[in-house]
Amino acid sequence: MIKKYTCNNGVRVVLENIPTVRSVAIGVWIGTGSRDENPENNGISHFLEHMFFKGTKTRTAREIAESFDSIGGQVNAFTSKEYTCYYAKVLDTHAKFALEVLADMFFNSTFVDEELDKEKKVVYEEIKMYEDTPDDIVHDLLSKAIYENHPLGYPILGTEETLATFNGDTLKQYVHNMYTPDNVVISIAGNISESFIHEVEQFFGSYEGGTREKSEHKAVFHSNKIARKKDTEQAHLCIGFNGLQVGHDDMYDLIILNNILGGSMSSRLFQDVREQKGLAYSVFSYHSAFQDSGIVTLYGGTGAAQLDVLFETMQETLSKLKQEGITAKELNNSKEQLKGSLMLSLESTNSRMSRNGKNELLLGRHRSLDEIIEQIDAVTKQGVDNMANDIFTDNYSIALISPDGEMPKNI
Repeated sequence: MIKKYTCNNGVRVVLENIPTVRSVAIGVWIGTGSRDENPENNGISHFLEHMFFKGTKTRTAREIAESFDSIGGQVNAFTSKEYTCYYAKVLDTHAKFALEVLADMFFNSTFVDEELDKEKKVVYEEIKMYEDTPDDIVHDLLSKAIYENHPLGYPILGTEETLATFNGDTLKQYVHNMYTPDNVVISIAGNISESFIHEVEQFFGSYEGGTREKSEHKAVFHSNKIARKKDTEQAHLCIGFNGLQVGHDDMYDLIILNNILGGSMSSRLFQDVREQKGLAYSVFSYHSAFQDSGIVTLYGGTGAAQLDVLFETMQETLSKLKQEGITAKELNNSKEQLKGSLMLSLESTNSRMSRNGKNELLLGRHRSLDEIIEQIDAVTKQGVDNMANDIFTDNYSIALISPDGEMPKNI
């Protein structure tokens, strides 16, 4: 059972007690990411995530790391396009200590020049490392093609140019404006009593924030083609279609459609591209949902000489899917697969903490396991077939990274 509580200042707390485990996962979720940035400060959300680990008024960066190592716990963070999360997983006996350290990082980080300069070098290396993985970059290129100058098309890491402009004052100002109480959710899952909510309130329930400027600029899907020439062994191809936004009523139709298309080893793309033709080692599809839009992405990596055949095969797979629809066996298998992965994820306190945090932050509601299974079971062949025809149209974007930078001839 999930307990919800809102502090006087607007910070939301969601707590799920799981008495059968001995761990507790605590996540501080903030509804800000690269989507809330502009061309001048692109990358600040991600850089802030790094800087929260670089020392507070009472702890050095080393002491923060040792705080969790000394209790056998884990601490980490991540930044996405629409939210940032700092989280820890510890034994239940250390939950209050973990909360105190996370709160110390959240409120008392110093952002001193020496640490800023060191961490900029670290993120520069992260950007370089990312540039060395074309199978990652191509997905960012697709976002750029689809969203053009909208912030959803920005890279989460930012650029070396934008990073160079950040200082302690810009970071503190961004925290003041974006980490406002109404934009923060504390999610806790594990062997913890409901009274722990009061501990959370003591740390997070009275602070004030600035005036948050949320992006009101609606994301619009564009059909574009972007190719980058890069000295790679493979051609990396992404095809993107207009998807669904977070919380859409037909989301489970799309989840099942994606699963059948490219979400597993038995999926059509995997069978057609890899098993039947041996064109790719890696081929898959996935759906990304944002607050006002979404993308269904197909990815495949192959030798540059086979790029045309890869593209043709993907198009043939989509064409057959639209014309003939899915089979009853595919529908049933996909439903069972989804239910299985859902059940297995519930065995992890981290997964539950993440699910509850995201649901509260993005949707403001929580569905029970029975409700989710009911929705999955309610998906019909007709619904999935209609979804395939609605999504896989001629209105798509393409991103490519290859040795010659030349698009497939038959686009």
